[in-house]
Amino acid sequence: MLAAFMVGIDVGGTNTDAVLLRGAEVEALIKVPTDPSDLLGSTTLALHKVLEHYKEAKPVKLHLSTTLSTNAIVEGRGSPTQVVTVPGPGVNLKSLDFPFTLVELDGYIDHRGREISPLQLEQVSRLRNVLGESGEALAIVGKFSQRNPAHEQSLKEEIAKWHKGIITLGHRLSGRANFPRRIVTAYLNSSIARQQLEFLRVWQKVQGSAIGEILILKADGGTMTLEDSAERPIESILSGPAASIMGVKALAQCAEANFLIVDIGGTTTDLAAVVDGEVLFERDGATISGYKTLVPAVLARSTGLGGDSRIRYEAGTGIVIGPERAGTPVCLGGEHLTPTDAAAALGLASVGSQEAARQAWRDWGESLGLSGEKLASEVFQAFVNQLRRLVEDFYTELESMPLYTIREVLDPPRLRPAAVVGLGAPAPVFIPALANNMGLPWEVLPFASGANAIGAAAARATVGVTLQADTQLGKVTIPEMGYQGDLHRPLFFDLGKARSLAEEKTREYAESLGYDASGEVYIVEEESFQMVRGFRTVGQTHMVRTQLRPEVCRVRGEDG
Repeated sequence: MLAAFMVGIDVGGTNTDAVLLRGAEVEALIKVPTDPSDLLGSTTLALHKVLEHYKEAKPVKLHLSTTLSTNAIVEGRGSPTQVVTVPGPGVNLKSLDFPFTLVELDGYIDHRGREISPLQLEQVSRLRNVLGESGEALAIVGKFSQRNPAHEQSLKEEIAKWHKGIITLGHRLSGRANFPRRIVTAYLNSSIARQQLEFLRVWQKVQGSAIGEILILKADGGTMTLEDSAERPIESILSGPAASIMGVKALAQCAEANFLIVDIGGTTTDLAAVVDGEVLFERDGATISGYKTLVPAVLARSTGLGGDSRIRYEAGTGIVIGPERAGTPVCLGGEHLTPTDAAAALGLASVGSQEAARQAWRDWGESLGLSGEKLASEVFQAFVNQLRRLVEDFYTELESMPLYTIREVLDPPRLRPAAVVGLGAPAPVFIPALANNMGLPWEVLPFASGANAIGAAAARATVGVTLQADTQLGKVTIPEMGYQGDLHRPLFFDLGKARSLAEEKTREYAESLGYDASGEVYIVEEESFQMVRGFRTVGQTHMVRTQLRPEVCRVRGEDG
């Protein structure tokens, strides 16, 4: 049986990387400059170049790690979006100071999914005057819609009769109970949906004789189909750090249970952590540009420090690096000195013209009363010291995060790293110096400059569900699937049965989307409560959140 071919593309701030995999072998790895004003152009150029190495007749699968949705949010380029909420009693949304306008409607579904107060039809009919008939995007979110989506569904059905824009329903994005985060998640999803639809249409045209299935990398390291990304584009944010981590899982040999992941690019550096052999995930969901969402995501922190960062000398402070990108290094024909030029001048990296870099350092050093070599060395050390401070801040943040489970309180996890694993084009130069500064062993991934693209190509699809069960009502709901059903023998339905049903439905959901459902299903979160009335137990509520664990296919290193 012939090994399957796969193309992975990762769009970075400086370069766009593309890889062609044949099974576990890297057949080709290419790099093109990223044009921030034309991300799609950069992506398609990388695709065409890597496909020059593909000689088979069968269409190849493509996995994309794209910054399209992330940039749209960070740069405020999303579509104008309005939000309709059904908060119920006891909620003061105005006090939360959302950076967008909310329309509040009466009606109430309680925490068990029971309709306590119906929607007011006269308010719904007046929405047409409030929202207008424009093509603006819309989000509809009820407080406990994840327990019973009836109000959201009724509102969409009525509004869609005259509203022509995108409509997002909050319960389809997350089954978790955080109402403010679900509002933000639905708002952002609608705001970027039109751009994602345009992205989908372009890539659908690309599909054909050379390209078969196209999957998008998600923030949790799994993948989703183009069609899924059109419905839930918010899940594709922050896929760059996810690609880094999947690249580490595909390529790293590190045997330590705890290690630090450092992805050094031209523009930014991303930090992530492995603890007890598992990558850390955001407990509550991803935060992007100040927006707190319910999007499952790897826990990563990004900073403006990279191989092409701007360098300046400030009196009383000394060398300051970043956060702005200076542009192309002098050694590669640019006009501004960068940390890459320091590595080139010191003979630590074989990149471009070392003499051009040395001359530029001599010219600048003369104005500061320093030799060129001395100045380059100071810049190199300043980069390492700055990166070490970022690592310390990262672990201080991890150690300050609240502990929720009894196991974590009684036996707090040991978070500090026992090794450093690096990737990115500058990694071979800076990772050994950082690790030595920290007194730790280190590993630079094979194919370090394109490991993100390898991570994207090697990633497997993943999905998750949130099961809510109420034994008194005899009802079970799974909002991600739009599923509502009756419990068989509810009196005997306990947390163990809830876990089993959640696992079964996770695999069923994955299969319905065309994904491989054979991987490990793990419990992300669970809770169970007794319902007491008149001094006796009348039922239980169970919540189980599961997910197919994001996994990768292992890829052989350069030495085979």
